Amino acid sequence: MRNVLTGLALAAMAITALIVNAGNDPKQTVAGVENGLAVATFAGGCFWCTESDFEHVPGVERVVSGYTGGGVENPNYKQVSSGATGHLEGVRVYYHADVISYKGLLEAFWRMVNPTDAGGQFVDRGEQYTTAIFFHSDEQKMIAEKSRDALAASGRYKAPIVTPIRPAETFYEAEAYHQDYYVRNPIRYKFYRHRSGRDQYLEKTWGEDIHVDYSKYAKTKGRSYSKPSDEELRSRLTSLQYEVTQKEGTERPFHNAYWDEKRDGIYVDIVSGEPLFSSSDKFKSGTGWPSFTQPLEKDVIVEKTDYKLILPRTEVRSRHGDSHLGHVFKDGPVPTGLRYCINSASLRFVPKEALEKDGYADYLSLFE
Repeated sequence: MRNVLTGLALAAMAITALIVNAGNDPKQTVAGVENGLAVATFAGGCFWCTESDFEHVPGVERVVSGYTGGGVENPNYKQVSSGATGHLEGVRVYYHADVISYKGLLEAFWRMVNPTDAGGQFVDRGEQYTTAIFFHSDEQKMIAEKSRDALAASGRYKAPIVTPIRPAETFYEAEAYHQDYYVRNPIRYKFYRHRSGRDQYLEKTWGEDIHVDYSKYAKTKGRSYSKPSDEELRSRLTSLQYEVTQKEGTERPFHNAYWDEKRDGIYVDIVSGEPLFSSSDKFKSGTGWPSFTQPLEKDVIVEKTDYKLILPRTEVRSRHGDSHLGHVFKDGPVPTGLRYCINSASLRFVPKEALEKDGYADYLSLFE
């Protein structure tokens, strides 16, 4: 089915696959580290879907779609999709190991695939669409085997798990039009994904467990942050706070807690407590929402492109709490030229005089 969707792109773009730079040579990534980022490789059927799902995991910096595990050099999509090269469609995941562990990535991976299917994944059939975990180190191999064995013993599947755990091999980057396909072609992607049956199967198989509690696999240097259970969030948050942070809602402008807040202090995630923004970077934007020129801590902010209003926007989320915060625009004042337009419902304001009591004493120096 997906070959039909990509036929026009193939006809319009006679692009052969590019080999990723030396960083994608398994000799360079044998320890699972590249340019300061940890590296993991998975095959989960359609790489449009696995790329999209991994890019929404907190701590993942970027995901590259490609081909791996075969015996032909520099394969292109047409060759791989024919099943003649022995390659699998896969993704290479670059992530911050101090934010998300390899075990956490595995927990996410199992919720993307049917590990009992040896003939492909969902509507896509053939070896090229089968699942696999490609380990970059003995440690990754050990963790993957334990994760697989635990899943097999859980009783979630009636059939045996057939996903192999294999050494990482040369990874060839797929053609440019395959990268971030879900972002650049949202309508085609959503149509394909729905028709593939992937989400229907995953929801039926996992139920409420489809959502990984990433707080079990993540921590921030010096202080740990986590996302509470959905039950706790529903009891602790107001209906508006829950709608904004968990359902990507938007509050009314000029009718929210902090749009006109002028006191010194910091703004933290209402869900996890992560320090997000400082009053020293707040400015009056005239939009009716609290606006900031920059985050307080860049490593606790995740930016994702969405197309909910047709034109692309950059969504801002908290890394550990995975809360929807707002969006960032390139129409702000100096020194950054950015405007982080944030929902008050996603925030808790900690005034300067309460920083020490609330555990944020490190930020007192901002207001001395």
